[in-house]
Amino acid sequence: MHSTNHFSTLILPAEDCRARAQRPERPGTVAALQFALIAGAPYRYTSDELIGTVEAQRAGVPPEATAAFIAEYFSRGRPCLRASPLTRTHGWAVHADAAGRVALLDPDSPACATLCADPTQRKLHALRKTRA
Repeated sequence: MHSTNHFSTLILPAEDCRARAQRPERPGTVAALQFALIAGAPYRYTSDELIGTVEAQRAGVPPEATAAFIAEYFSRGRPCLRASPLTRTHGWAVHADAAGRVALLDPDSPACATLCADPTQRKLHALRKTRA
């Protein structure tokens, strides 16, 4: 099984992202569904659980079949949260703790600045929307 999980990692917004911590406006989009799950329960989901749950919701999978859907979904490689619209277009930072659980952060917040200064945290930027 493939995984998108990161550990002790701060994913900063894409370098070409103009937005800063903007809430997704269109309901039902990947960004809106991810935002609802992660903002409502910081450090509850791993990246795999978050991405898999959102894909199961979008596919109309019943809750009792979600675990099987996620296992099948990750039977091949999938993009991680560096490719999420939250980090690429909406300007959010995502922090994965040592257990791989994720939370959204405003990149201009003191909490994000503290994590940026922490040498134990790996720092990555989200994928750019445009080619360099």
